[in-house]
Amino acid sequence: MNIPLIIRAEKHNKKTAIATTDRAFTYQDLLHTSSQIATCLLNNAEDLQEQRVAFLIPPGFEYVATQWGIWRAGGIAVPLCISHPRPELEYVINNSGASIIIAHPNFEGILRSRSVSAGESLAEEHNLRFILTSETFPYNVGRLPEVDITRRALILYTSGTTGKPKGVVTTHQNIQAQVTSLITAWEWTSCDRILHILPLHHIHGIINVLTCALWAGAECHLLSKFDAETVWNRICDGNLTLFMAVPTIYVKLIAAWETASKERQKIMSEGCAKMRLMVSGSAALPVQVLEKWQTISGHFLLERYGMTEIGMALSNPLHGERLSGYVGKSLPEVEVRLVDENGELVPAGTPGEIQVKGPGVFIEYWQNPQATAKAFQDGWFRTGDTAVVENGNYRILGRMSVDIIKTGGYKVSALEIEEVLRSHPDIQECAVVGVADLEWGERVCAALVLQGLQPLTLEAFRSWAKERLAVYKVPTQILIVEELPRNAMGKVTKPTVVELFC
Repeated sequence: MNIPLIIRAEKHNKKTAIATTDRAFTYQDLLHTSSQIATCLLNNAEDLQEQRVAFLIPPGFEYVATQWGIWRAGGIAVPLCISHPRPELEYVINNSGASIIIAHPNFEGILRSRSVSAGESLAEEHNLRFILTSETFPYNVGRLPEVDITRRALILYTSGTTGKPKGVVTTHQNIQAQVTSLITAWEWTSCDRILHILPLHHIHGIINVLTCALWAGAECHLLSKFDAETVWNRICDGNLTLFMAVPTIYVKLIAAWETASKERQKIMSEGCAKMRLMVSGSAALPVQVLEKWQTISGHFLLERYGMTEIGMALSNPLHGERLSGYVGKSLPEVEVRLVDENGELVPAGTPGEIQVKGPGVFIEYWQNPQATAKAFQDGWFRTGDTAVVENGNYRILGRMSVDIIKTGGYKVSALEIEEVLRSHPDIQECAVVGVADLEWGERVCAALVLQGLQPLTLEAFRSWAKERLAVYKVPTQILIVEELPRNAMGKVTKPTVVELFC
């Protein structure tokens, strides 16, 4: 058996697979170059037999061809983050037990620089085979192994909220399940064209965008890095059908739109309107950002929920009503439930931990059986996220470990408080956290970035917040605001802590 992704690509030979700012590459180009890389990796061996291959390559055709080459040689792909410093790269390489490193020449320095302690380069220190993408790969492609879909394919590192990063291991079968679920839900076709501006060491960029596009036989237009004006220029071209991003990117695109001329704004909005779907994920989308983007683009952003270990689990519908602040229902082939602290199902309207089961769920944390065992309950993956089901739709309340604040006998969602505070006209952005307190267990604290020329009047704000936060059962006497004042140049100065309620 061979990898279905590769078999499907053979049906789209002459069609564009990857487009960069320099040129377009067909599926045939991708198949040929990845087979050359696979032959190089094998180095006369029959099969890599799940050897880990770490690669540090910027977004582009070489990244995709390398990823496919690793898979076609029977290896496990370990993508490295291009912005990480040497210690973080070294941790991933060591923890995964990588035996081969593939790097773009731009990153040869960081991987071949000599450490102070060992006096050797990272590759030399760990006796790793080192390959640059600028090398000449074998012209004659050797016989490539047949790779069963049950074999391990990918290790992505996620730190969650505690401890050192863990390697999340997914098989080709897991990846196929994650991709086909989204293909079905979001109706991908070979006619789609998507602009890819997301990191390629993260599931959002690797699975939701890149692999979905290539599975469908669509075009994936890759930018080497995010730039708001470049993205708007591509949107204005009017030939894209899909766009996926994180809330921060939408905020930056909104800012760029607001500084454009009226004529330019019209063209930008028209470019958005020509797309069939725009998606937001990886973080909570503030309602004010969703509403502003809808005004600009005509799109009510589709929010979804997922994580490295499970792929995507919940999604608002492609067709039909989408609700702000909600992430919809279970995706195809995904089971989701909410349970209490005892593992018992909770009724609708009651918060509980999200647990997920399905063919897309990862198989293990790399060489960490204790963490793997702890992550599952009766075959269900314990996400560590809290949500509530209202009118059949899931609403995320936050991470149990950091976003759910236990104060005065109540469990309070930091995300809900943040959403309320952002609605104040003088608050540009905020972050809510719980701080340990002997009397209350945790005190609810907020850091605010202010906007506007008028100073925030504490008395007025105290009255405003008390009224709006009462519904969330926030004990008003223990909410503190850490105000971030700005100087005449608009730069945030040293924070000062003020009591919101006395």
